[in-house]
Amino acid sequence: MKRPTSDVAFTAAVKDAQERRGSRQAYAKMEQRSGWQSKVTADLADFIAERDSFYLGTASADGQPYIQHRGGPRGFLKVLDDRTLAFADFVGNAQYISIGNLDENNRVFLFLMDYVNRRRIKIWGTARVVEEDDALLARLIDTDYTGKPMRAFVFQVEAWDVNCPQHIKPRWTEEEISPVVDELRARVDQLEAENARLRAGHGVESALSRGELPAIRRERQTAVDGFNH
Repeated sequence: MKRPTSDVAFTAAVKDAQERRGSRQAYAKMEQRSGWQSKVTADLADFIAERDSFYLGTASADGQPYIQHRGGPRGFLKVLDDRTLAFADFVGNAQYISIGNLDENNRVFLFLMDYVNRRRIKIWGTARVVEEDDALLARLIDTDYTGKPMRAFVFQVEAWDVNCPQHIKPRWTEEEISPVVDELRARVDQLEAENARLRAGHGVESALSRGELPAIRRERQTAVDGFNH
């Protein structure tokens, strides 16, 4: 009988823990449907293309774990085919912990977060480091990124799963929130200029008599409320 793909994470010890804590039956039903996805679907490819960072988990031969944050331009983790991911490795602090771990243990784990939409995807598989392959690097490099590529990390996907949104606090990048803030600032500047014009050119009493000042105050409060939210 073919093993379910989720066995990459659900070891005998994990299944025993699930049994003792009451969740084994539900996961057993999932396993009857072959477990998790093992190929990169269109939805997963789209999700990966929007990420500008992820976490890479490796371990030494004796099981010492290591987590590394990897970041770059949006979409720097590339989908090469329905089972292969890769990214260009740039000059860093030269500790080479992930590379050293992969030299003796090729098992890897990728953890990708979408804080805005409160989604997280876990990917299990193996990885290898590819040196001096200009053709491969050409497929991975974003031309507008100024870092110097040194090598490539290539991942073979064995299984992946989507986690629930529970306990994920939404976060936005500067790039995502700047247009909203810029629009609010522009509106505040416009209201302040209009207020100054009314005070200087017509006087508060004249504006009040025409009903202009209360409306300006309401618009200004709306803009301030937008900042607070």
